[in-house]
Formats: sequence, structure tokens, C-alpha cells
Amino acid sequence: MEDYLIPCISKTLFGVECLGCGAQRALLLIFQGRFIDAFKMFPAIYTAILFFIIAGVYFISKNKNQLSLLKFFGILNLVIMIISFTCRHI
Repeated sequence: MEDYLIPCISKTLFGVECLGCGAQRALLLIFQGRFIDAFKMFPAIYTAILFFIIAGVYFISKNKNQLSLLKFFGILNLVIMIISFTCRHI
């Protein structure tokens, strides 16, 4: 399965990891049952999974309560990704 991971364009072209680097590997680690390692690889993995589940439910039902929850998890993911990106490069 690791052979089919999509390479990071930012890392390939510029040598710098992007905010989402590690997300695919973290998802693979979750499938393997290595939950702590997945969090260490990409700290926003669990909130990202919740975000995509809520996004799927929202696009099916169009409930306004889910829209506010979707915005909350979107902002939370962005904050976690920025913090982890900053910590990796310091």
C-alpha cells in the first residue's frame, strides 16, 4: 500500500514539507492499528477524519448545525497543522 502514496509536490519541487505532509502515512498507520504513531506522524489526523465525516454528512443533509461544526473542525485542523508545521521546522 505504501507504494501507492502520492508524493508531496512541495517537498519534491522545493524540498520543504507542506502543511499536510504525513497525512497519508498517518492514515496508513491508523489502518495498521498504530494510533499513537499516526498522531506523531500527523497531529491533525483525527480531527481531519472527523472533518471529512462531517463534510460528507453535511453535503448529504445540508443541515446548518453541521455547517457550523464543519467550520469549527476546518479551523481547528488548520490551527493544528500550522502549529505542527512550525514545530517541525524550528
